[in-house]
Amino acid sequence: MVVRKKKVVKKRVMGNRGRLASTVKKSRKKRALHLRRSVKNPIIDPSPGSYWESEAVFNPGAVIHGDRVHLFYRALGPDGISRIGYASSKDGIHFDERYPHPVYMPETAGQSRDHFPYTSPARLTYDKALYASGGGWGGCEDPRAVNIDGRIYLTFNMFSGWYSMRVAFTSIDEDDLTHKRWNWSRFAYLTRPGDRQKNWVLFPEKIHGKFAIFHNLDKGDPARVHIAYLDELDMYKTPSQDEAPDPQLLPDHTVAWHNRTRSASAPPIKTKNGWLLFYHAMDKDDPGRYKLGALLLDLEEPTRVLYRSNYPILEPDLWYENDWKPGIIYASGAVIKDGTLYIYYGGGDKHIGVASTNFDEFVQKLMKNEHAVFSKKSAAVI
Repeated sequence: MVVRKKKVVKKRVMGNRGRLASTVKKSRKKRALHLRRSVKNPIIDPSPGSYWESEAVFNPGAVIHGDRVHLFYRALGPDGISRIGYASSKDGIHFDERYPHPVYMPETAGQSRDHFPYTSPARLTYDKALYASGGGWGGCEDPRAVNIDGRIYLTFNMFSGWYSMRVAFTSIDEDDLTHKRWNWSRFAYLTRPGDRQKNWVLFPEKIHGKFAIFHNLDKGDPARVHIAYLDELDMYKTPSQDEAPDPQLLPDHTVAWHNRTRSASAPPIKTKNGWLLFYHAMDKDDPGRYKLGALLLDLEEPTRVLYRSNYPILEPDLWYENDWKPGIIYASGAVIKDGTLYIYYGGGDKHIGVASTNFDEFVQKLMKNEHAVFSKKSAAVI
């Protein structure tokens, strides 16, 4: 049954896009910055017997705690509301613990209907045509997870219709995570009312004593990214829409292998050589598909780009990355465990996959000869 399903999906995707086979062939050329997909992929699938995650599970945040990998993933059922599910693993591949109910949801369906009547409340449904980004119309989307000073923070996108997209957060003590007490703090917004924002991520530690929020990847200078430093997580102290433009509205800008830069993916990972940041972008030679790139940022001043991969490090070529929404890799979680880098991602807005590589080797290759070279006018250090 599984093999038959894969063949059907591949035929459909090739019919829709007409380039899956050629992309897979191109991707077979091994590159130095190489990520290995797990043979167990997808590692987490929708659960047909569970109402709240029967349609899709994808875009997971990840943290290491108590020698286990903890995933907080976006889940969708037939009502179209995004909730946060939970699973954990000892080895980073086999997720032997998975909660049968959501571990976080900021609002009930009724509250969402009352607050946001312009989101078609009569259509409390998973609708891939009306809501092409995941098929959901409301709730908390695309969580990212970090552990800062013994507290687990989840940032996520609060989507309440096309005119209300904001970034919010909640948190629990790491001891609560250990004992599976989901005593989340009351969620609060990071972005202001009326501003259209998505995909802000927190650094996993304070920098110069302040929270650091990554908000824009590219505003025209390939040598700079954009970070806000805050004493406290208060939406009126974060950048406004003018200071942090919606990436969807920024013009195309060719940098390295891509011309359409989307967003940071997983929260940055600290290395001795800099902050390793993965990001989503669209290939100038292969438009319309979400691919993964890598940056190394300066440790002391992480707005400075030191190195950038000169090609995508992960591309949506396999069936589960093209299931209902072709061409999507959305890597919102990354951890280091026993010297191995694990990157967790949503495939096709429906499944969860993982890819891995030796962490130290990856960083060294990024620094040595696999980075994009900037012009002499650039402020980047090569």
